[in-house]
Amino acid sequence: MSESTNPTSEITNSARLLLVDDEPGIRSAVQAYLQDEGFEVTTATDGEEGWDKAQQMLPDLIISDVMMPRCDGYELLKRVRQDERLSGTPVIFLTAKGMTVDRTQGYNAGVDDYISKPFDPDELIARVRNVVKRQERLLAEAARFADADVGQMARQITEIRSMLTQGENLTSKDINIPNFTPREASVLQLVAEGLMNKEIARKLETSIRNVEKYVSRLFIKTETSSRTELVRYALENNLVT
Repeated sequence: MSESTNPTSEITNSARLLLVDDEPGIRSAVQAYLQDEGFEVTTATDGEEGWDKAQQMLPDLIISDVMMPRCDGYELLKRVRQDERLSGTPVIFLTAKGMTVDRTQGYNAGVDDYISKPFDPDELIARVRNVVKRQERLLAEAARFADADVGQMARQITEIRSMLTQGENLTSKDINIPNFTPREASVLQLVAEGLMNKEIARKLETSIRNVEKYVSRLFIKTETSSRTELVRYALENNLVT
């Protein structure tokens, strides 16, 4: 099969991987294996450096050793899962530990796959491809779900933009304005600008799922049930510009 007909070639040419390992030999070998398969690979020498680079590059996949100085694999995984921009990033542990209890601990901590050293290069590549493809399917499904009722959302966006351009006379109501977090306020502003969830996610460098979560919170806090009602509420109370 030629490269042009390989169904995974597009994935391997576009996926950006972060490899974190404090052993230079392992780091160089794994980087070479992955680059030979078309992956773009950035390396880090320990979890602390890995965390800094993860925030900078927002990788498609993180491959990390477990036992490392300064910040080990579990701490790196914890930080990734708690960071809004990175929380959905798949993580593979690459480690010398191979006992069942160690694997269980890794999966309970939220790791997506677990490869023990010494490893077979073909197995490594296969597992990486599998995790990357699985993530692609999840993202595609999230995008499909976000725009499932695109007709209704498009109508609401049209109504919102009409309110903004026509300058409707909206009078502030005597109500208690809820407290919004900075991120909720940012999402509210972008909803008021007529952006859809995918566009908001791109603007805020977060996931569509997180945008849906914030919009749902805004509905609850403002006691509204649609984007149109939400924007009307925001305009009536001077919550957006």
